[in-house]
Amino acid sequence: MLPATSKLCAAISYRHLRNMTGLRRQAAVAISQELSRLASHSPGPSTWIHQVRRRSSLLSSRLEDKPFSEMEMSYIKQGEEALQKSLRILEDQDDWKTETVAGNGDKVLSKVLPDVGKVFRLEVVVDQPLDTVYGELVDNMEQMGDWNPNVKEVRILEKIGKDTVITHEKAAATPGNIVGPRDFVSVRCAKRRGSTCVLAGMSTTHGAMPEQEGFIRAENGPTCMVLRPLPGSPSRTRLTWLLSIDLKGWLPKSIINQVLSQTQVDFAKHLRQRLAR
Repeated sequence: MLPATSKLCAAISYRHLRNMTGLRRQAAVAISQELSRLASHSPGPSTWIHQVRRRSSLLSSRLEDKPFSEMEMSYIKQGEEALQKSLRILEDQDDWKTETVAGNGDKVLSKVLPDVGKVFRLEVVVDQPLDTVYGELVDNMEQMGDWNPNVKEVRILEKIGKDTVITHEKAAATPGNIVGPRDFVSVRCAKRRGSTCVLAGMSTTHGAMPEQEGFIRAENGPTCMVLRPLPGSPSRTRLTWLLSIDLKGWLPKSIINQVLSQTQVDFAKHLRQRLAR
């Protein structure tokens, strides 16, 4: 705790931190405190949570010299909120139920949370190094529609600094059109600390993308992907994907649960095929 606090105090002397708004300072402190709490209380993923926190405050990473506008800070705060909520959910190892286990070991689990609803967690190992997986999911996110049949399009609407983007995603219709066309406007926050990467997101609104004709505007979040090298095998990556979606419309819960868990299994399969190329 003391080394991290010392680094935070020293960082305040930097010019770009002195120019931060009060909101930014409060958010940075809140993130640091939350990750400290998670690291000290969790018997499960506390190691990598502590690693993320230990490398410095997530919010203060690679800050821009140029101060952000009030709207930009609002989006940054939303991304950090999605990250906090996602880590809290993943920290709690209790009450997860197995939805499906594939022959290759891919596993989807789920649990119901009072304030969120049903969430799904995919656990897979990808036979590619972390940098390769990270590059595909973050740097090349707009190409996801090229290799994932469940995604029709991903478009970046706005970039804020180096860690936050606003995206518009169109989901492809399911076979038989059981679930019709959905789209999402999301704020995404990508954080890298040492050997751990956290990609978090949640629904937001953006003036450049009002609701589209022919699509139901669904909501997601908090969602999160965590990438870590497989212990003892750094050329392989353990991927954990927390998925929380409200598809909106009149859909039976049984169909929603089936679609979402299958979407995660399909994602792992298509991601492997993409990376193998």
